[in-house]
Amino acid sequence: MSYFTIEKQYLFIPFELKVKQKELLNHFLIMLENSGVGDLIQKYVNNDTEVGGRPNCNYHRLFAAIVYGFAFDRFTLRELEDAFQYDLRYIYLMDFIQVDFTTICKFINKVIVPNEEKIFSLIMKQLATDVGLVLSKSDAFIDGTKYQANANKYKFVWKPTKRHRKLSIKINDAIEKYGLLPNPKHEEFMSIDTAINALINLKYKRDELTPKEYKDLEKFLTAASIKINDYEEMYKIIGDNRKSFYKTDKDATAMVLKEDYYSKSSYEFHAAYNVQQLVIRGFIFAYYVSNSRTDINDFIPINEQFYRLYQCFPLNECADAGYGSLDNYSYLDKHHIGNYVKHQSFEGNKSASNPDCYHLLNNDKIVCLNGLIGEEVILENRHHRKKESVFYKVEGCNNCNWMPFCKRYMRRWDEDFKIFEVVKKLERYKYQSQDNLCLPKGIELRVNRSIQVEGDFGIIKQNYGYTRVRRRGIEKVTTEIMLTALGLNIAKLIRFYETGKLNKYWNAPNDLEPEQFKKPSWKRLAKKGIKINKAQYETK
Repeated sequence: MSYFTIEKQYLFIPFELKVKQKELLNHFLIMLENSGVGDLIQKYVNNDTEVGGRPNCNYHRLFAAIVYGFAFDRFTLRELEDAFQYDLRYIYLMDFIQVDFTTICKFINKVIVPNEEKIFSLIMKQLATDVGLVLSKSDAFIDGTKYQANANKYKFVWKPTKRHRKLSIKINDAIEKYGLLPNPKHEEFMSIDTAINALINLKYKRDELTPKEYKDLEKFLTAASIKINDYEEMYKIIGDNRKSFYKTDKDATAMVLKEDYYSKSSYEFHAAYNVQQLVIRGFIFAYYVSNSRTDINDFIPINEQFYRLYQCFPLNECADAGYGSLDNYSYLDKHHIGNYVKHQSFEGNKSASNPDCYHLLNNDKIVCLNGLIGEEVILENRHHRKKESVFYKVEGCNNCNWMPFCKRYMRRWDEDFKIFEVVKKLERYKYQSQDNLCLPKGIELRVNRSIQVEGDFGIIKQNYGYTRVRRRGIEKVTTEIMLTALGLNIAKLIRFYETGKLNKYWNAPNDLEPEQFKKPSWKRLAKKGIKINKAQYETK
């Protein structure tokens, strides 16, 4: 008797999708229909090329299935191909049409990559309408993370600044010694044109040199010209804002990640991209992919993208201390956005474990921790290191108990004064941010920032297991991040269709008091090796 042999042949496989699941899928398709993204895709359906012909599948259905796949952990083309064959939801979305991974890849590169912002904008505008969000009256949260790139970690190239400088010194010495150029100028970084001109002029000095000197010099200048040409190509690839790239993905940058994709360690350089997300009510409404190693320079670009997508700015924005800078605060002020962005010394001031050494008063004077008043001074022998800064001088440091803490990073402690370099505009913005964050509204935004934007990163990385991008090149990686963000939003939207409710987030109670900063304590500072007289401290 056979137990596993199929004895009966079926003409067709029964197809039955639950009614509730059908309704959710139909809601999703209606949302795409209302968004207007279908008109954008339709431009690629009508083929106007000389060869003619039409796509071998329904592009609109294929787009819906791809977005749905990214919403439910189908990130690879092979996974999507399998889903189109065996998963009833995707078979329903594709209307029984089966395609392979090459067709999916061609569709993404042809349709989605060149229109990724437009597609995201149309769908998210419709999503905001469906859930009842008014973006210009909403609170936004910004944060960033790093995703490991799909590049060989041993194929990285550092910016050849030191090598170029050393080689330039040798070439300059050879040019001056043998007079290869008229009126030679010392170049710190030798250009390829100068090196080639020196090589060309070498033949006119042939009679003045011994055969060995001429042969060695020609060999050296030829090899140096090739190297300089390679260096200049590297500079073009790297640009001004980073110091490395990878041969297998030239847009990726060497970064130290919190966790390595392979060894799960966090002390080695790996190819990575910096990804920013702007979140409102748990939905990702803007994204930005860069190869910068810090978040501070990506704050304005993601806000600019948000404005391109929706033609408005959020009412308030909350972000961590990694975004606190003069340019970012000025941008918020210019566009009348509520400033709830932490400055870099916020936590130190709040806990009084690492307070600022001075405070800028309303009369444009400063007061130090000891209560001494500082006046603005002009120094001729000292240059400004910060943009739009001025110098302040506070005298009477030798008899101050705060002197070990205030001068902890200075080499000379014998001077009875200290010079502070102050950016007054930045200090005003810091105090504005600090006051806003201490109000009940600021406390609510700080709590929700860690829930919403970091929660979305947690879902993508932990629940979806998406910690490494699969495509190469910043353009295709940006499209992949867009599809990932759009997929997470669609998953939350389908849950909204199912329950009729949005996720609830913490609201500050009406009786919540504003947060008060701690006063700097001699006990806390003494733990850091700072000796402060208790009696003198308590009398001040």
